[in-house]
Amino acid sequence: MFSRFNLIRILFLIFLLFAQELQSSNLFTFLNKVNSAYGFQGEKRTKQWHKLIKEQNSESEWEKLHITNSFVNKNITYSSDLEFWGVKDYWSTPIETLGSGFGDCEDFAIAKFFTLIALGVPEDKLRLMYVRQLTINIPHMVLIYFEQPTSIPLILDNYNKKIKPANARPDLRPIYSFNGSGLWMNKAKGKYMKVKNSRGVSA
Repeated sequence: MFSRFNLIRILFLIFLLFAQELQSSNLFTFLNKVNSAYGFQGEKRTKQWHKLIKEQNSESEWEKLHITNSFVNKNITYSSDLEFWGVKDYWSTPIETLGSGFGDCEDFAIAKFFTLIALGVPEDKLRLMYVRQLTINIPHMVLIYFEQPTSIPLILDNYNKKIKPANARPDLRPIYSFNGSGLWMNKAKGKYMKVKNSRGVSA
């Protein structure tokens, strides 16, 4: 799994290209491309996503978290990569996820991550976190948000759709978390230790 760390940087670059399209005069052309690839419903979801980003930039971070979490959970149906893509592991861009309307836990978390960045939430407050979902005993990914660097993070999840602080989610056992600037290993008592020189480096 650690070897996928650099992928977040690649996805970020892809997202910037999509963002430029979405903010440009070529929005109509771009949405037509989405329609061609994913049909009317895919275009509709992408248009709603664009509207959300455009209209919610003035809201508080708390409101942005809830709006984003609700939007992604409502518009995406869970499907494993093997079922949908025919491969064991595939990380979708937000457009692929919203266009198709399907994704696994990683795709939910990635879509929320980039939506919040587009809404102006600083990347250093956000991390993708691998956990073990203890209720069903499987690997899982969620998005975590730190209001302050030392705050208990809030969990944005597609399994439990209500945003809760990490200490209110005993069903999750953290393993590691990452964003575009680094990788953090989970330590005892909810502490996180950044891996030295982890920026831009695979495991």
